Amino acid sequence: MVRDDGVRVPTSVGLFVSEANPRLKSGTLTRVTHMAVLERSYKRYQGALAPEWSRFLIIPRHAYRHVFRSKLFTAFFALSFIWPLVCAILIYLHHNVNALAIMKLNVADVLPIDAFFFQVFVEVQGTIGFFLAMLVGPQQVSRDLTNNALPLYLCRPFSRSEYVVGKMSIVIILLSTITWIPGLILFWLQSYLEGWSWFSANSWIASAVFLGSLVWIVLLALLTQAISAWVKWRVAARAALLGVFFIPTAFAEIINQIFETRWGQIIDLRALIGNVWAGLFGSFVRQAASQVQESRNGRVVREALFSAPPLWASWFMLFLICALCLLLLSRKVKAYEVVK
Repeated sequence: MVRDDGVRVPTSVGLFVSEANPRLKSGTLTRVTHMAVLERSYKRYQGALAPEWSRFLIIPRHAYRHVFRSKLFTAFFALSFIWPLVCAILIYLHHNVNALAIMKLNVADVLPIDAFFFQVFVEVQGTIGFFLAMLVGPQQVSRDLTNNALPLYLCRPFSRSEYVVGKMSIVIILLSTITWIPGLILFWLQSYLEGWSWFSANSWIASAVFLGSLVWIVLLALLTQAISAWVKWRVAARAALLGVFFIPTAFAEIINQIFETRWGQIIDLRALIGNVWAGLFGSFVRQAASQVQESRNGRVVREALFSAPPLWASWFMLFLICALCLLLLSRKVKAYEVVK
């Protein structure tokens, strides 16, 4: 912009002067260009920076705000603590003579507190955790893919691995609060009431509770996120998660009946995790009960013994499933997508 006296004035300054001083509009400026003058009010963030190792926790922190807005989900999550409360009452009854006398119960009539007791606890809470994961997990990655939000995550100091771990931690943290955390609390309660001798003899049960719950939680977290990445419709993703667990069970039973074996369990996720839990708690028996194949005149002519897959095979199959889920996630979690 040029004034009448030949002095060059920036456009933004000239506009500011002409609007602030109406007297300058008459012939003072030869040309007026309408341009917005915006004040730079933004400032650099002055707060404390999150450490690099905990950046992924930003994702579950904001996800839980959305998840717990649902009253139905909040009620279901609260009901998931009923079984731990029942188990705590059973442990208390074992060591309260007055309560047993009032209810006219014998200690032998109450469920014994041993490895099988904690195995049942893990199985029940694991089943509840499956339905919690089905409600929470399938929409996490699909929502970002549908809204093209992955570039917004990955353009920041946030790697693909941190994104995947952050999404998985939504399920991991949520299920940990209802599985191994109350399980270890029950173990410490039993140890406190029973004494040091019981704790020293059964300390391996605590490891079984933690490791068995952790394997199940990681498996559910990977499955839900992998399905969420490939199935963007939430209802279809939940149906796919149900199908992954129940459809192979039917095929496994067909294989077992046709080939007279138990190796069909190798494709059954429920049987695999059941074998792993049984192995951790010391109740795994590979050889199943004998089954009569043929009898004549009341005498057994041929009898078959069915053997389940070895314990290492169950661990190996779970490892392969987790590796496949990570591969599927790596194919989808990208800053861009080429559409042909």
